[in-house]
Amino acid sequence: MSFELFPGAQGDTAAPDPNAPLAERMRPRALDEVVGQEHLTAAGKLLPRILAGDTFPSLILWGPPGTGKTTLARLLARHQKAAFLPMSAVNAGVKEVRLAVERARQNRKQERRTVLFLDEIHRFNKAQQDVLLPHVESGLLILIGATTENPSFEVNAALLSRCRVLVLRSLDSGALETVFDRALRDPERGLGEAGAQLEGGFKEALLAHADGDARRLLNTLEIAVEIARAEGDGPLTKLTLAHAKEALQTGTLRYDKSGEEHYNLISALHKSVRASDPQGAVYWTKRMLAAGEDPLYVARRLVRMAVEDIGLADPAALPQAVAAQQAVHFLGVPEGVAALIQAAVYLALAPKSNRVYVAEQKAQAVIEQTGSLPVPMAFRNATTGLMKNLGYGKDYRYDHDAEGAVSGQECLPEEIRGKVFYEPTPRGFEKTLAERLEAIRKRREGQG
Repeated sequence: MSFELFPGAQGDTAAPDPNAPLAERMRPRALDEVVGQEHLTAAGKLLPRILAGDTFPSLILWGPPGTGKTTLARLLARHQKAAFLPMSAVNAGVKEVRLAVERARQNRKQERRTVLFLDEIHRFNKAQQDVLLPHVESGLLILIGATTENPSFEVNAALLSRCRVLVLRSLDSGALETVFDRALRDPERGLGEAGAQLEGGFKEALLAHADGDARRLLNTLEIAVEIARAEGDGPLTKLTLAHAKEALQTGTLRYDKSGEEHYNLISALHKSVRASDPQGAVYWTKRMLAAGEDPLYVARRLVRMAVEDIGLADPAALPQAVAAQQAVHFLGVPEGVAALIQAAVYLALAPKSNRVYVAEQKAQAVIEQTGSLPVPMAFRNATTGLMKNLGYGKDYRYDHDAEGAVSGQECLPEEIRGKVFYEPTPRGFEKTLAERLEAIRKRREGQG
């Protein structure tokens, strides 16, 4: 395995490789060239303080693709004159970590610090992360891990506690425009020598497609320029919307079915339904499906929302969600998508109640506290003579024989009688249920 080394600040002044991809050539060479992360890079923020001082903590850089995680790691190591050992957790393992440790020991003899940059650190399993721990703890290695996944779930607690977590943000339109303009006009590293004019929404199309990812933006720009150059015999003079469309082909939204964005989007859908916002419910449902989510997964989540946030305030909510699941299963996509949208809108506009969900949680808590309480004798079936002799079914009252079909008998174990799990709200159909529950309570008290 070979390691890339960045001694001193030589990279700040070295001429860029003209054959490198545009995204690599335009990589920021100083902290003030980094855009979109001002909450970390502005004066007085953490990264300038690290650069100004002698303390160099281990870091976890958490953010979407193309937001500058690798760039920041390189800049920090370069500024601190530390050896930079880049490694990808996709194709590295314990052996490579031990090689890095040995290199770090050699560097320490030369009074030089070592930064181990571990890209996609979330792909290291617990055992692999444990190998890093003693060397990070001793300071032999300064770890800078990069991840698109929530480090709370993906990085061992012991390792995470020894690192500062920095959250990088998806680049907004202003930051992306800055990256675009630099690349197009920079004569040394970018495309400045081309001198092309932009026409017909070229820039806007690329910015929209980038979806907060600077690397995606620059890669697409480079392809579009190559397409435009291939069309003519002379110098490149203009870049049009047609060039952009050919370079883009089909756009892809940032999404990982098993990652952070997956959970963010389904959370947004759930909270839109809970907030009775049909616009948000439609948008987030369609957003997940457009990104390639399994429509049956969306249907399952809608079924859950129908129970958790609506429950008996609208008893039709659950059948609506289940019907949407059946429609998707029967029709497939794209025909079945409309059924999911319909269910999402219905759930958003339904009266809300979480009392069924709360009842479930209360019952769970009592069960965990009291254990396996015996079923009251009155409610046990006396299927044999022995069981009848033991008192099974004694004093049981058949409710259909009582007035209003309510006998008023207590059904909970004696140890927890009086516990209340389900309390309806005064909203929707639960208002009717609340009135009925009150009538049952009065009948029970009157018979007590």
